[in-house]
Amino acid sequence: MQINTPRRYFNKIAMMVAASGAPGLLAQTPAPGKSSTTTPGDQARPTVRTHEGVYYFPGIGSNSGYPREDHILVTDPFEKHVTRTMEGLKKSLERAGCTMDSILHLEVFTCLPHSDQIPMPAGKAKFDAYAAQYQALNKIYGTYFSPGKAPSRAYMSVDWIPGDSLVEIVGSARVVTAAPPA
Repeated sequence: MQINTPRRYFNKIAMMVAASGAPGLLAQTPAPGKSSTTTPGDQARPTVRTHEGVYYFPGIGSNSGYPREDHILVTDPFEKHVTRTMEGLKKSLERAGCTMDSILHLEVFTCLPHSDQIPMPAGKAKFDAYAAQYQALNKIYGTYFSPGKAPSRAYMSVDWIPGDSLVEIVGSARVVTAAPPA
């Protein structure tokens, strides 16, 4: 007797796709006339997309768009990470013809620093560290929006964020002006 489980079902689908010689079906490809972009930093960035007047931006962290020699470290103050991330977000939006007030939704991810120089808290101390980050982020975050114009937001604490960043923001914004030429 054969047991059908979700894993078996998805494995069967994956094998059919692989056998059909259609690996491009599941791959993300740039829109016609667009190519993947890279930042001056050390990481390749996914293609940023605007669709039907909405700009969808990938994760922007405190080191996004900065060359490696100008990266901040996980040992730098959390507020510095937040400020650099928000500045990077603002620049990205302006390049796409958006403003901070045209943001529709954000997802904000934060993590505690992973460093041999900073012990990782546990228990209530960990909860308090995350709460302190939340309060610090909100203090800076609010200064980037007109009164009453802060977008909807999800805030999540995670174990790790790539690129030596303690903050990463993902989201979408309404395009309000034509994007300046690249």
